[in-house]
Amino acid sequence: MMNQLEDTSNKPDILVVDDTPANLRLLSKMMTEHGYNVRQAINGKMALTAVKAVKPDLILLDINMPEMNGYTVCETLKKNEETCSIPIIFLSALDDALDKVKAFQVGGVDYVTKPFQLEEILVRIQNQLTIQQLHNQLQHQNQQLKTALSELQVTQAQLVQQEKMVGLMQLVAGIAHEINNPISFISGNIEPANQYIQDLIKLIKLYQYEYPQPSQVIQQTTEEIDFDFLISDVHNIISSMKNGVNRICTIILALRIFSRLDESDIKLINLHEGINSTLLLLDHKLKLPNHHSEIKIIKNYDQLPKITCYASQLNQVFLNLLSNAIDAIESKLAQQTVKFQNPTIWITTELQDKNTVKIKIKDNGIGISPEVKTRLFDPFFTTKPVGKGSGLGLLTSYQIIVEKHQGKINFNSVFGEGAEFVIEIPIHQNLIKSEAQSRF
Repeated sequence: MMNQLEDTSNKPDILVVDDTPANLRLLSKMMTEHGYNVRQAINGKMALTAVKAVKPDLILLDINMPEMNGYTVCETLKKNEETCSIPIIFLSALDDALDKVKAFQVGGVDYVTKPFQLEEILVRIQNQLTIQQLHNQLQHQNQQLKTALSELQVTQAQLVQQEKMVGLMQLVAGIAHEINNPISFISGNIEPANQYIQDLIKLIKLYQYEYPQPSQVIQQTTEEIDFDFLISDVHNIISSMKNGVNRICTIILALRIFSRLDESDIKLINLHEGINSTLLLLDHKLKLPNHHSEIKIIKNYDQLPKITCYASQLNQVFLNLLSNAIDAIESKLAQQTVKFQNPTIWITTELQDKNTVKIKIKDNGIGISPEVKTRLFDPFFTTKPVGKGSGLGLLTSYQIIVEKHQGKINFNSVFGEGAEFVIEIPIHQNLIKSEAQSRF
């Protein structure tokens, strides 16, 4: 019994619609003998009800029927997305060319005139079922290709971004390491050098006190080097050197915090340290071209606990979003004839609840146009000029926040007024490092 049901379910299902009982019996008997499941309908309304109950593989449809003719039935089925793909073969005693043309215009795939030959109908049915099967296979393959292409684009984006960020992180860490050694040497020797200079100045002044009447040569040399100015300016020089060294040390620290290659991938971090280090690396971009004022950074930091995350990758997200905000402001400057007042980026952090931290990065730049919004996180999609944007920044940010940290990333934008990206990430989570997760 089970085998019979399985065989029945695998047979093509044919719906025969004809208001002549003799035709119904003949067609049903013939197609059943040739291995088809056959259902019958004696008018158009019954045909629509039968199709709604179980979608057939093919319909044999009489044209001349009372109340609702075959053309109307066909048009109704073709207007419905669920039934529009069902092949319909018209059966009619009408042999006029216009009738055949109308049958094809309303959506029929074939036309058989009465009285019909049973062998002809069987061949036409088999041809249409074969075409439909091939069409379904093609659609399935197209969908598989689309899925494969989408997966390939994402994988390609991950690999490109992985190589890009690994190279960047290694470069950053290498520069930080190479600069750290000589700057540590300079920093460690500034204070002793300053002390030696002060001792020499003290000795010179002692000579001046003990020997108030120097020789002509000494007097001439003292005037040439402007000894009094030299003594006063050497303090400024030493102070400037100290400030420069401190600035370099701060940048090195920012580079190390940003790359974090010398630390565990997953760890507790101070979120604000990562944001501040990223801002320091972007400091040169905050100075707008063509003598415009700098981009103002407004920080609204909440009291946040340390969070568990992939630190260097989270810093990569901050770098992407802040770089995009700066680019958006520059684009607005380039397009406006009136001077752009107060270019600003707002960075807000808040403890949303006991388990979630929210980070908002907002700018008053050019904003995001409506047609771009739906493609913002697509691989390799960018609105920037060739060579300036890879189309990977936002996709990578989405993967890092959503897939790697089980968080959320959304955006709000009014074109011409600016954009705001909102990140939500859990404070505590069990992050399991895997090869698949580490591909970006």
